[in-house]
Amino acid sequence: MRTLTVARFEGPNPMFRWYRIVPFWKALRNFAIIWTCRYVPVPSWKNALYRLTGMKVGENVSVAVGATMDLFFPELISIGDNSVIGYNATILTHEFLTDELRTGPVRIGAGVVVGANATVLAGVTIADGARVGAMALVTKDVAENAFVGGVPARDLGTWRGRLE
Repeated sequence: MRTLTVARFEGPNPMFRWYRIVPFWKALRNFAIIWTCRYVPVPSWKNALYRLTGMKVGENVSVAVGATMDLFFPELISIGDNSVIGYNATILTHEFLTDELRTGPVRIGAGVVVGANATVLAGVTIADGARVGAMALVTKDVAENAFVGGVPARDLGTWRGRLE
């Protein structure tokens, strides 16, 4: 199940007051780094830049062009060794709602593949060896070696390392 911290707010929705939640200069720095990483083609350079934001990025991680990490709380993201994050994937660690802010760590294990255009929501853990299909919306934890896909993502069986 998702691990979330919830902060309730009175008045206008909390997105209008984001600068009270995240320091402006931190958000600006993260924006510059993460947006640059969307276009940098060299994985080792991207990983070094992501680490500057506080993200925990393992060895030999590949993040495809266009992938976007959370701008406000990237330090809540960890990606294990030898994982691949697909083209235009989005990894979020926060959710603004009309009366609350939800935050939670996203843990992506070793040897994980997150498909193109997939979205991983705050508070989700994707265990080692799991596969997330293209365009999936991951709203809950994914088991080790599982294969999930769809909106919301559901179990499609165990990944066997080959197409059948």
